[in-house]
Amino acid sequence: MPETPPTVLFVCVHNAGRSQMAAAWLEHLAGGGVRVLSGGSIPAAEVNPAAVAAMAESGLDISARTPQPWTETAVRQADVVITMGCGDTCPFFPGKRYEDWEVADPAGRPLEEVRAVRDDIERRVRGLMESLGLAS
Repeated sequence: MPETPPTVLFVCVHNAGRSQMAAAWLEHLAGGGVRVLSGGSIPAAEVNPAAVAAMAESGLDISARTPQPWTETAVRQADVVITMGCGDTCPFFPGKRYEDWEVADPAGRPLEEVRAVRDDIERRVRGLMESLGLAS
């Protein structure tokens, strides 16, 4: 019987930059080997255009994504919850694996700085995949 793929939830304040980039990297690198969710504590109206541009440079299109709130259901479904700067509004449920990634917020930053955020997130996602035993 095949093992169920792990579920990873990425959470940041607006679900418009960091968590969207992380979700896209994990989906791309892990393929079907993982279920990816993302959400925000205070979702923005749209994904950060600089994040969209930076990810497009890496061949990943996040332009059609829409910021969503994190839900209790998503947290309960997740095996791993990655928080990315949402502070006290981040969800916490006992028994989950939590990681807090201190990643710069790309909001209001120029594209050159958002590229550095994108690259930092990619590196962290690759490390997460290794810890979960997922091949890219």
